[in-house]
Amino acid sequence: MIIMKIYAISDLHLSLGVDKPMDIFGYSWQGYMERIKENWNATVKEEDMVVIPGDISWAMRLEEARNDFLFIEGLKGRKIISKGNHDYWWSGTHKMNEIFVKWGINSVSVLHNNSYETDDYVICGTRGWKHPMSTDFTDLDAKIYQREYGRLKLSFESVKAKEKPVICALHYPPFGPAGEESDFVLLMKHFNVKVCVYGHIHKNFESEYIVQGNKDGIIYHLVSSDYLKFNVRRIKSEISV
Repeated sequence: MIIMKIYAISDLHLSLGVDKPMDIFGYSWQGYMERIKENWNATVKEEDMVVIPGDISWAMRLEEARNDFLFIEGLKGRKIISKGNHDYWWSGTHKMNEIFVKWGINSVSVLHNNSYETDDYVICGTRGWKHPMSTDFTDLDAKIYQREYGRLKLSFESVKAKEKPVICALHYPPFGPAGEESDFVLLMKHFNVKVCVYGHIHKNFESEYIVQGNKDGIIYHLVSSDYLKFNVRRIKSEISV
């Protein structure tokens, strides 16, 4: 019997279509795309799933992201992608699905106002946004925050298999600068979320934003690629170890 495993990694920051290599941000990023490919394909099997919660490509337009998605297509497993704050290429789901077919991208599915069911889990999620207690939080941020809250609610409400535990993928951490819970956490608690993966953070890994492990019944994992040293992270819960 083949058992599908679920992994996660965010913030790939691929740049095969634009001139923005990540190694300018420090030694740890040197050769990062080769390291992602080598580590990923050494761990993930074709029957597995990898959740990628945002900051996938530096492309500004979807057409510029073609080589980045061909790179992802060449990695093992099924991939579920959601939006990050730097995914400026992100277009409507219909357009992305259409162009993926055109490019021969068959292993990538878009998570946006929807959900995906596996044998044991349901995958939900959205981009999220900065916490209202952030010092630079503006009225515009408040509008985006509420819109993202609505998108996450739509994702949860799309779930048909209500008995299955939920893995929630966010790009932004769902906590404030002093560890305050966001409204996204309250929503996750209401909708039976067992695991939450998030990214966005590339430094200050000891800050209060970073919540790891079990907190009030939800297991949190930071999955930024540089934090994981460009390895995928196996997702486990209290129900399936």
